[in-house]
Amino acid sequence: MIKVSVTSTSVRRMQGNAKATGKPYDMSFQDVWMFLSDREGNPDPHPTKVEISLPKDKDGAALFYAPGDYLLHPSSIYVDSKGKLSVAPRLARAVAPAPKSNS
Repeated sequence: MIKVSVTSTSVRRMQGNAKATGKPYDMSFQDVWMFLSDREGNPDPHPTKVEISLPKDKDGAALFYAPGDYLLHPSSIYVDSKGKLSVAPRLARAVAPAPKSNS
C-alpha cells in the first residue's frame, strides 16, 4: 500500500470552457505527500508532493481530504476504456494500530 499524508485543506479550482468542445468544466485539486519507491522497490528517502483531482458530491462540490494519514485505495488503479492501466487517486483513512495491552 502507498502511504499518503495530507497536511493542508487548500484546494486549487480550475474552471472554464474546453477548447475542443466548448463545454464548461470545473475541477478541483489538492496537494498531498506520497511515500513512493523506486523501480526496484526501495523506498524514496522523502515523500513526493503530488496534486490529485478531487471527487465531487451529488451537488458538484469538491470533497477535499482533511489533514491526516491515508492509504491509496485499491480502487484508484483501473483499466481505462483503451485497455491501459490508469490511476485516479482515491484515499482511504489509515487506521492507527490498536495500542498493545501490557497484560
